Amino acid sequence: MATATATATAVKSTVVKISSLSPSQDFTKPLNSFVPKILPESHKPLQISLSKNPISEVFSLYKESRNPENSFEGDDDDKPREECGVVGIYGDPEASRLCYLALHALQHRGQEGAGIVAVHDNVLQSITGVGLVSDVFNESKLGQLPGDMAIGHVRYSTAGSSMLKNVQPFVAGYKFGSVGVAHNGNLVNYQVLRAKLEENGSIFNTSSDTEVVLHLIAISKARPFFLRIVEACNKLEGAYSMVFVTEDKLVAVRDPFGFRPLVMGRRSNGSVVFASETCALDLIEATYEREVYPGEVIVVDKEGVRSLCLMTHPEPKSCIFEHIYFALPNSVVFGRSVYESRRTFGEILATESPVDCDVVIAVPDSGVVAALGYAAKAGVAFQQGLIRSHYVGRTFIEPSQKIRDFGVKLKLSPVRAVLEGKRVVVVDDSIVRGTTSSKIVRLIKEAGAKEVHMRIASPPIIASCYYGVDTPSSEELISNRMSIEEIREFIGSDSLAFLSINSLKKLLGNDSPNFCYACFSGKYPVEPRGKVKRVGDFLDDGLSGNMESINGGWIERTRNQEELSRVNDIGQAVEQTF
Repeated sequence: MATATATATAVKSTVVKISSLSPSQDFTKPLNSFVPKILPESHKPLQISLSKNPISEVFSLYKESRNPENSFEGDDDDKPREECGVVGIYGDPEASRLCYLALHALQHRGQEGAGIVAVHDNVLQSITGVGLVSDVFNESKLGQLPGDMAIGHVRYSTAGSSMLKNVQPFVAGYKFGSVGVAHNGNLVNYQVLRAKLEENGSIFNTSSDTEVVLHLIAISKARPFFLRIVEACNKLEGAYSMVFVTEDKLVAVRDPFGFRPLVMGRRSNGSVVFASETCALDLIEATYEREVYPGEVIVVDKEGVRSLCLMTHPEPKSCIFEHIYFALPNSVVFGRSVYESRRTFGEILATESPVDCDVVIAVPDSGVVAALGYAAKAGVAFQQGLIRSHYVGRTFIEPSQKIRDFGVKLKLSPVRAVLEGKRVVVVDDSIVRGTTSSKIVRLIKEAGAKEVHMRIASPPIIASCYYGVDTPSSEELISNRMSIEEIREFIGSDSLAFLSINSLKKLLGNDSPNFCYACFSGKYPVEPRGKVKRVGDFLDDGLSGNMESINGGWIERTRNQEELSRVNDIGQAVEQTF
């Protein structure tokens, strides 16, 4: 880790910062002659000889998708969902296969769509499909993606049927060639930008906010290419960690607030890798070097790695839920070990909310590390009281005779030998609507537990996320409607405690101001514009629905109207604008 820190410091010193640029500035003249600083020779990627022939065609090979007849979309899947993961590789002859492996490591970030774009002889070739990475790709299809550069994407579909045309990465042709993009995040001014582009004649093929970025790049007159990306990104508001690929370049960019993670690594042959999490680097044996900094654009080509900070970047607001739930425990996210964060969350719960108990169990898989921390601090044995089935997807046939808690029972099975006659502490990462928690408590009590005490390794979620996470509207969040005691009664536990927001911030120390807590406070670093969520809304995730269905599920935001939402037991007031 010390080596990685030293490397990050060395790389950071080469970043070119231009603070005078503004989103409305014309980039064409002032930056036309700008030559970005190039990293030392030792940091250059593997040299690749690329043809100078202009691009002649773009191939797209799609996997036929089918809408499942029996798709389970009920309350038993009651968790916030991170909507995607991205990867980019430059300078490796096995780029598409490495991309495929890296996407496997990121599969937890999205399970319903996957795609890879590779560059060979200056041609961008794309294969996308609906389903898991292993469903979309096989040896034959990967054989159709030769080349030394590739980008990949996995995505989670939040509602409705998946639409193949919206599976990323997207590839588009424009005046100077072709560009592919994979995006993790959500643009809060997407509808405003799309409306302006459509007024000027732009035609959209998808309902994804990512397509807006391609249009902005295409209409930009800035040169060279990476300045088109800079100009486009200066018009975006919200969360975006993106990787782009052209005929000869790989470009990575992160929004000025750094909401979503993006890291950079390097393989032993010199090839450069970008990924949403370090677990992807580990799988393909790439050494972690550093994060892509908020507001930074990194260009990788045969000249080397150029690092530029051309976008104004205020205080970072990284998503704290990456450490609570989204990222894998073996990842390092925002410079911190996810495993260590979750273990400490559990230790704090044991210290601040102790209870006499005989056994500590977790709601698998996301509650396991926090439960280990709780058990160690409390001096009580940790055991597997709930066994998770790894063979249940989001599609199955429900029995005609209704079985109570059917969905939860398919996924979680209580172990009577661990639970019977015991006072049980159950550790979970979060409570969203509360429906799943109530069913879990009932399962454990039916297995013979004497007492069930719920401990939640995050503060109460009282507000929706607009930065690339699928969460319900605020009215559907149980912590926004009930006190902790009311939630305890609703889920049926003998006691209930959450990780306090103050303890969370204290744990983060000096880094505390650099995280986004909007889902816990309702205070948004970037206010959503245009339309906002309502009860039972439709969240456009780029895979589902059309513009009509989106408009049918959203309501106009009126700045003059404010609604005071009742929040957690601390009595914190949250302002929501509808």
